[in-house]
Amino acid sequence: MALLFIIGHRLSGQIGFSSSPTAASFILSSSRTADPEQSLVAAVREKYGSPAAIDASEVNVVSGKTVEEVGFDKIRAQQGRLHELKIVLVDGQRISTAEKSALEIRNVCPMIEELDLSRNLLSSLAEVARICTELYRLKSLRINGNRFSDVCDVSRLASDKPYVSAFPKVTELSMDEVLFDWGWVIGIVAQFQHLKSLEVSMNGFKHLQNHFISEGLTSITLEYNGFQSLTNVLVLQKLVSLEVLKLKGNEISKIAEQPYEISELSAFGNQLTYVDLSNNAVSEWKFVDDLNHIFPGMTALRLSHNPIYKTSKDAGSFTSMDDSYMLTLARIRKLGTLNFSKISSADRINSEMFYLSQITKQISEAPESREKEVISQHPRFAELCESHGAPTIVRKEAGVMNPNFLEARLITFTFYLPPSSHEGQTEEIRMVREIPMSFDVYRVKGLVGRMFGIRPLSLRLIWETGEWDPVAGYEEWEEDDDEEVEEIDEETAAMRERGKWMKREVEIEDSTRRVGNLVDGMEAVVRLELR
Repeated sequence: MALLFIIGHRLSGQIGFSSSPTAASFILSSSRTADPEQSLVAAVREKYGSPAAIDASEVNVVSGKTVEEVGFDKIRAQQGRLHELKIVLVDGQRISTAEKSALEIRNVCPMIEELDLSRNLLSSLAEVARICTELYRLKSLRINGNRFSDVCDVSRLASDKPYVSAFPKVTELSMDEVLFDWGWVIGIVAQFQHLKSLEVSMNGFKHLQNHFISEGLTSITLEYNGFQSLTNVLVLQKLVSLEVLKLKGNEISKIAEQPYEISELSAFGNQLTYVDLSNNAVSEWKFVDDLNHIFPGMTALRLSHNPIYKTSKDAGSFTSMDDSYMLTLARIRKLGTLNFSKISSADRINSEMFYLSQITKQISEAPESREKEVISQHPRFAELCESHGAPTIVRKEAGVMNPNFLEARLITFTFYLPPSSHEGQTEEIRMVREIPMSFDVYRVKGLVGRMFGIRPLSLRLIWETGEWDPVAGYEEWEEDDDEEVEEIDEETAAMRERGKWMKREVEIEDSTRRVGNLVDGMEAVVRLELR
């Protein structure tokens, strides 16, 4: 049931109604007063200033044990020297304004080099500029999670640069979760003339359409946004100094929308050496192959936590994480570090040899008419053949099954019960059943007993191998002199009548052994006998 929220408009006296499909909580406005807003200096004094004298008789208990604080007085005293603070973290301190009096910030804490203003009540970029104007040593600024309302005229912000004098030495800027669109980011970055590192994660970006010029920017972080392909960020190619690109936690699964020719796509510069594509949706090896073109200078890559590291999409291929690591390494020629692991020369040789063997196996399993098609799926094949030698292709015969397929793990048994095995049975009973190789003999007997309606333990399974063995002593019988013919028993006479060769039969005895280890081939004929 939908609930109604009653919203009283403070100025006009109007009452509005809105509905919500989920439950709501009603809180009396007088039950708790809001925490007061404060200025930067007040927040610094509240967090780092010398606290009131601590009662020495007060006992500290942690997890039921009495503990004694040692050395905390020195730490408090050191932090209490506000004019010496270089790193100030006042995130979540309800800061809404700079100081009213001029130079108050510079007089209280002039040495600040790193300032975190995340998740405060700052609603104006101008207020941030007022704070930073007095911090002439400031190098790193974080304003994550604030909601600015004065960033509206993007074109004026980028062209006039009204706040450029407030950030003369800032080289690192973080604006995570501020919910700007990309145009606003361009306008704000224009205020930082010496920016080297920019972080704009969790802002819901899906496609970067406008590029910006920042000659000194070497690192940009765009984690946990909504990008689905690398073409969504290709405008960053204009950053001529970009060395690090972090795209972790997006939805990237392809280079561009299909169909595309990789040679027609523009590439990043050779100065870009590190790319983070972890926690995305990469599931195809073609994506990895095409990274050689998009990032020609890449020497370090992070690709972990992608579907491609769980299983390969190639039919019948179940690739382990170690195999995926080796295949990634082998497919990208310049990699020196993969998933934070340094790649040695031995690692590269082993990986490339393994990759070459996989290509060879794929070629051998395909018809000769499709050889060129298979090779075209592996851009580095010719290069690997030149480095490690061309492999010998041995094509499999028709009808040979891939061992990874389920059909390669089944044996087709033909069970038959000869006539007269049961009272009143006049004809042979024959049944066919596919049974996994991993079944033990007892389990097979249980299946057969159910098929024929016979108690399993009363059955003997006789495997007719289809092979012939020579009869022992047959040649001696032929050389016997007719004049010295001795009387022979019925069994020996029957053996003589069968001739020189007899069919080989093997009884599958009761055991816990796998039936696949007792029977050769993918088909077997088994005769049933009653004990």
